[in-house]
Amino acid sequence: MAYPYELGFQDATSPIMEELLHFHDHTLMIVFLISTLVLYLISLMLTTKMTHTSTMDAQEVETIWTILPAIILIMIALPSLRILYLMDEVNNPMLTVKTMGHQWYWSYEYTDYEELNFDSYMIPTTELKPGELRLLEVDNRVVLPMETPVRMLISSEDVLHSWAVPSLGLKTDAIPGRLNQTILMSSRPGLFYGQCSEICGSNHSFMPIVIEMVTLKTFENWCSSMM
Repeated sequence: MAYPYELGFQDATSPIMEELLHFHDHTLMIVFLISTLVLYLISLMLTTKMTHTSTMDAQEVETIWTILPAIILIMIALPSLRILYLMDEVNNPMLTVKTMGHQWYWSYEYTDYEELNFDSYMIPTTELKPGELRLLEVDNRVVLPMETPVRMLISSEDVLHSWAVPSLGLKTDAIPGRLNQTILMSSRPGLFYGQCSEICGSNHSFMPIVIEMVTLKTFENWCSSMM
């Protein structure tokens, strides 16, 4: 989860988030190099009074500054398109969870199990236990097995919401009358926090998401206790 004065992203938990972090670093390095070159040229033009007349109308220079930006854009576009297609792929999910957004809480339904559904409300600040996080803890966590592809079906019953968990690289809109889907898989166990990322009313800030990733055996025991 995020911590105070954090400048970067949260630690990646899923393969998709790792790809997004690599792409971010790749793009940021290109931007850094371009900015350095432009700053150098501007400072050079401001500090010298000499003018190279042969470069004012040079076919070679014009060719370079036309082709080079196109190559840079291709270097950014190809990895971006690859990650977009990876994020949309849903291959043989082992589990399906339906998520419905409400004002202002989430409800979850494990469609592979009979009568396994619950609502998830934020725990008020006055009821928090020592060590629990303000505005992020819920009364019913989403328990999922780690290293298992899980399909999330996301919709809403009232207004627009957005189901987002940054460390998993997930952000999917919950739209009334429309069923969106995304895939998630965690490479390690733990608690992963998120929030509604679409302004949905006065209590928009009070719709946290908590995903608890556990081993498959622990997940089966949890399912048995809930049914």
